[in-house]
Amino acid sequence: MSKQVGVAILGTGMVADYHRQAIEAQDNAQLVAVSHHNPDKFADISARFGVPCLSYDNVLRRDDVDVICICTPSGQHAEQTIQAATAGKHILVEKPMALTLEDADAMITACDNAGVSLGVALQRRAEPLFQQIKAATNAGDLGDLTLGVVTIPYVRDDAYYAQADWRGTWALDGGGVLMNQGIHLVDLLVWLMGDPVKVQAYADTLHRNVEVEDTLVASLKFANGSLATITATTTAAPGFAHRLEVYGTHGGIQVVGESVSAWGLAAGSPAHISPIRPNANTEAGSGGDPRGIKPSGHIQVLRELLTSIDAGQGPSIDGPQGKRSLKTILDIYAAAGLGGPNGK
Repeated sequence: MSKQVGVAILGTGMVADYHRQAIEAQDNAQLVAVSHHNPDKFADISARFGVPCLSYDNVLRRDDVDVICICTPSGQHAEQTIQAATAGKHILVEKPMALTLEDADAMITACDNAGVSLGVALQRRAEPLFQQIKAATNAGDLGDLTLGVVTIPYVRDDAYYAQADWRGTWALDGGGVLMNQGIHLVDLLVWLMGDPVKVQAYADTLHRNVEVEDTLVASLKFANGSLATITATTTAAPGFAHRLEVYGTHGGIQVVGESVSAWGLAAGSPAHISPIRPNANTEAGSGGDPRGIKPSGHIQVLRELLTSIDAGQGPSIDGPQGKRSLKTILDIYAAAGLGGPNGK
């Protein structure tokens, strides 16, 4: 944006630190306030972030707040987004943007009516690696896509869920391994292959003391007949790197963690996008620790949101795009007989 932008962060948990780093990395933005629900913690939180910690109502009243990053429990996103839009603030909301499609639609409508931007922090789309893979699939380098594979062998132990009362609940987390940890990979899958038209799934809570699923498998069918599988768990100690694989009639790409492990094209097939050379790095990253991701994606998502606001247009990862992965996950949950405040 052409002027210095004031940004506030709502919520002060782990993901708020990624948003703080993203704000600090912008030349044209500064953190001006944070918000928390408990006034007894305001002083400590102010010292931690170096800016005033205020109630949400007071943050919304501030004239120096142009953008609000919503980093609260997922079940609170819809109401808080609508409040921010009504106050005339642009919004970057963490994943999942909401827990129901009705709430997602209400968020989109509120932002449209208020004339403010709604960005969704599905930051893997903004990473150069996945931007290049998307360009290759769009250019037809892999031919007709036929198969996608998502594998998420993570670990989140009971101590992780005990950190906050909302974790692992249907009401505020909205789901388990797929909604919380797996949504980024699901988002990449539908971004690359399209929205599924048919879903089959199984899921259960095998080892974690939570309401939501800790293990899930699903199969998806797309409009062109292509297929995909998703397997995910938070019980795979010590935690392993996730995998994303996309194959077509002319080639395939395999990503392990944050690196390409294979990018191959059939003999004689042209490459409009230069393939990325394989990297042997297979560190678990976020598979073993939720802090195992880099801030680069959040930096790019916020930068693109600020640029789009300055240009008077919406961000590329907007409400309707955020709704796509949410719908796919809700369809998978329905197929597995999961969901809602009563779980299974």
